[in-house]
Amino acid sequence: MLTRRHFIATSAAAIAGGPALAQSAGPLQLDVTPEMLSEPLRLPPDFEGDFEIPARFRARIVPVQPGLPLYSIHIIPESFHLYFILPFDRAIRYGVAVGQEGLGWRGSAVIARKAQWPGWRPTDSMIERNPALERYADGMPGGPNNPLGARALYFYQNNRDTAIRVHGTTEPASIGRQASNGCFRMYNSHVIDLYERTPVGALAFAY
Repeated sequence: MLTRRHFIATSAAAIAGGPALAQSAGPLQLDVTPEMLSEPLRLPPDFEGDFEIPARFRARIVPVQPGLPLYSIHIIPESFHLYFILPFDRAIRYGVAVGQEGLGWRGSAVIARKAQWPGWRPTDSMIERNPALERYADGMPGGPNNPLGARALYFYQNNRDTAIRVHGTTEPASIGRQASNGCFRMYNSHVIDLYERTPVGALAFAY
């Protein structure tokens, strides 16, 4: 069974002897360029509109442990990073926001649905915690003011929607924080990039 400890430990072992970065950067990594892959990759910019993305949350290609399922998603909440697995034991690492204290989600799922500019309806438990959300009980159409942002990838277990998503955000400063009701937020430019790379049926893991 894949665990966060195993994900990090084997990533470090795979690149033993290379330069290590600070612990806050997540799994140990090397300076890896797109040219090291079979085809160069175009990554999202380091700005989200006028917002400069902090260095540790910029989209970067990094090594990961061998043998992870190709095109799967792996989320390490403690470091606020999401990894999308590429060929040759590499991944694109993005920054994320995670669930608030007591609302974090961990487990495995399948990306069974994807949506562009998704609509949103707060869950009953969200409305219970914040009655002001009652005004959206009938749903909110997708668009630039929708809290799900530009794209959403939907987590399913046993063919049932878990209500957990990887999605964009209207609050770029929330990336790197415990800020959501359980979902994983990304910069809109990052979630668009992830959306275009991730096939329906891909596996997703949060540790």
